[in-house]
Amino acid sequence: MIMQWNKLLSSKRLGLEQFHNLQHDTRTEFQRDYDRLIFSPPFRRLQNKTQVFPLPGSVFVHNRLTHSLEVSCVGRSVGNLIAAKLQERYPKSGVMFDAIGAIVAAACLAHDLGNPPFGHSGERAIATFFSEGAGKEWRTELSAPQWNDFIHFEGNANTFRLLTHRFEGRREGGFVLTYSTLASIIKYPYESQYAGEKKKFGFFQSETDAFQRIASELGIIKNPYDEHRYARHPLVFPVEAADDICYQIMDLEDAFKLHIFQFDETRDVLMSFLPQKRQERAKTVLHSIRDLNEQIAYLRSTVIGCLIDACVETFIQKETDILSGHFTQPLIEQIDKPLRLAYDRCAVLAKEKIYNSHQALDIELAGFKIVSELLEVLINAVTHPQKSYSQHLLRRIPAQYNTAANTLYERIQAVVDYISGMTDLYALDLYRNINGISLPSINY
Repeated sequence: MIMQWNKLLSSKRLGLEQFHNLQHDTRTEFQRDYDRLIFSPPFRRLQNKTQVFPLPGSVFVHNRLTHSLEVSCVGRSVGNLIAAKLQERYPKSGVMFDAIGAIVAAACLAHDLGNPPFGHSGERAIATFFSEGAGKEWRTELSAPQWNDFIHFEGNANTFRLLTHRFEGRREGGFVLTYSTLASIIKYPYESQYAGEKKKFGFFQSETDAFQRIASELGIIKNPYDEHRYARHPLVFPVEAADDICYQIMDLEDAFKLHIFQFDETRDVLMSFLPQKRQERAKTVLHSIRDLNEQIAYLRSTVIGCLIDACVETFIQKETDILSGHFTQPLIEQIDKPLRLAYDRCAVLAKEKIYNSHQALDIELAGFKIVSELLEVLINAVTHPQKSYSQHLLRRIPAQYNTAANTLYERIQAVVDYISGMTDLYALDLYRNINGISLPSINY
């Protein structure tokens, strides 16, 4: 069995199926997805969510918003190049390949919307709260699949929930995005109970039906190696590649600006991505640039261009295996060996010097403490709403989160939804207020 491009590229919208093909303006449906995401409050909140380094600092580094915008730009380039090559391969297919760039750009824009505050520390704090912390007491009250959702909490699954769930007072279908854009975000198309050793999964129990509806509409097949999993939608691969390219290369540039890497080391790492002829050309250009930041920026852009071309080439080479579900690795892991070795070297350096730097570790430690304590206090409130203090806390939670839901699973989800949507500063302020560290000023 093989997936078909004419089904995979669909402009049908989740929650608005009855109005399919209703043209509103000159934008395509996928461009409307992009615009809808740009103007959304969750997207704006990404400007105050940590990418790697603390925010804000004396040197401006990437936050989740700037990262998402850059990933979207790279994703559009990858998608457009793939579209051109597929159009050349299937000139008479009638498939709207020219939509691929817009779909990938929109999916890239949304890919981090579900990430909680304080970077990956926020994810770990939520999962650990249930697996090791005070949340363990609820283990016997939840089904095994529901419990897995919490102890392996995933920003990817939370993104799909944010985009598709009907929060209180909101409309059916969440963001009401197209099926193809939504499917392109699901890197791990299976439930938490089938996550395996990596503990990553694509959707919570509460969104299983939504994903299955999308998979059925688009003709997404089951994974040929595991009946409990689905194959990835093909456009997941360029979305993932754009993210891989940006976070690795842009984190390196940020580390240079923060003096974690010296100029010579940063330049040499970036140069190692380039073939000999490109290196000679790059050296010529660098001689004409005196500003060191601008030199690194030039090399960064050149390297990103090389990685884009390599990922596109890999996608086209593996297209049949992708459509049949037999190709499961990230594109970046299958690019030509010289580029791959340079990328691996960059990843090792990043792990050693960036992700274990004092700046990164400090924000992780603080974030872990803040998120863990907010979870404990707020989940205690939704599970014991009759208490006076609980009532005060519950009034603090916006009405879109159903803290009075019928099931414990839904009430805990409401708290996790609230916390994961917070910015770093909002979470910090709430933590301080709850603990009496900083009280709002009162005018008499």
